[in-house]
Amino acid sequence: MGAESNIKVALDKLYDDVHQANMFPFWATTTEVAHDEVRQLMKSAKALPFVWSYRDQIGPLLQRSAELVSMSDSERRSLILVNPGLAPRRATVTTMYTAYRLNDPHEVMPPHRHSPNAIRFGLTGSQNFTGVEGEDIVFGPGDMVLTPHDTWHNHGNKGDEPAVNLSVLDLPLVETLNAIYFEHDYKEKEGDREVSRAEQTARFDPDYSKHIYGRGGLLPRFVGHDRGTGAASPMYVYRWEPMRAFLEAYRDHEGDPYEAIKIEYIDPTNGEPVFKTMTFFAQMLRPGEKTLPLKQTASLLVAPFEGPAGHSIIDGRRHDWAQFDTLAVPGGSWCQHVNDSREPIVLFVASDEPALKKLGLFKRWGQNAQGDTLRLD
Repeated sequence: MGAESNIKVALDKLYDDVHQANMFPFWATTTEVAHDEVRQLMKSAKALPFVWSYRDQIGPLLQRSAELVSMSDSERRSLILVNPGLAPRRATVTTMYTAYRLNDPHEVMPPHRHSPNAIRFGLTGSQNFTGVEGEDIVFGPGDMVLTPHDTWHNHGNKGDEPAVNLSVLDLPLVETLNAIYFEHDYKEKEGDREVSRAEQTARFDPDYSKHIYGRGGLLPRFVGHDRGTGAASPMYVYRWEPMRAFLEAYRDHEGDPYEAIKIEYIDPTNGEPVFKTMTFFAQMLRPGEKTLPLKQTASLLVAPFEGPAGHSIIDGRRHDWAQFDTLAVPGGSWCQHVNDSREPIVLFVASDEPALKKLGLFKRWGQNAQGDTLRLD
């Protein structure tokens, strides 16, 4: 046996022993696939661009679940969107997931709390319900309700008709950080005792968020603003009507070539995103508008909310979408949105941009009309 063969046998034995010891050899002795460890290291699971259809998939499956699974069977009846590139992880993109929930009339689940941050965004029904930290919030289409991490909350439907909303959680990120917990033993003080309760007692009026925080640029000093853990926006509901009016007011503005007319939901006390891990936007595409290609390290979840169907081009491939669908745009993908119709389209967008900014990892690149790549951030 020659020297070269001896080395190959020894290398193969070395690799076997390293893997048996639950280690990974981070070196490359050759460019061949068998021993290109750098290439193998880069082959980790990644989110893929993907569209979930509300009309063809989500809606019918929600309806079937409502017929077969009662609230006595489970306190939750939600469909989590699992990215095919990340399965079986409960993740729609790397750091976030979207879930759709249908509540039948007058269904209200008991309170719980957990470490992930979450929002609820109304799709159908005017009597969606979320009680969070003593504020009972009834909401409808386009309204966004926060349930910040570690805040007691419960969900349901106060109306006589079924109601559907979508949720976005940073659970995949929190899970990666090994910080997941859920608690369901809600109690309130009655005299000197703590008593388990199936509902939270309201401590604020139902429009508290609007009354205290609903006047831009004005902040009352006669109340505290450290609701919950104090690590998220104290404004727990963002109504659709003022957001839609704001978008309409700038419909004829030049806008941004990469993001069109895009408005961010913010913490009214400091101008920061509503959470430290996720931020949310409403984005208007005017009739015939096509954004220029944009690539960013942030991952996006895009839910068309208002207007006709459109499409996005992600890494050169067309993805068609319609109202209430969800589109996954993985970080690092080139993406542009297209509205071929004569009506405006409004998208609801979630992004993990705040987490990346805190870590110094948020970057953006754009392509101009000539196809040149420019560094934007």
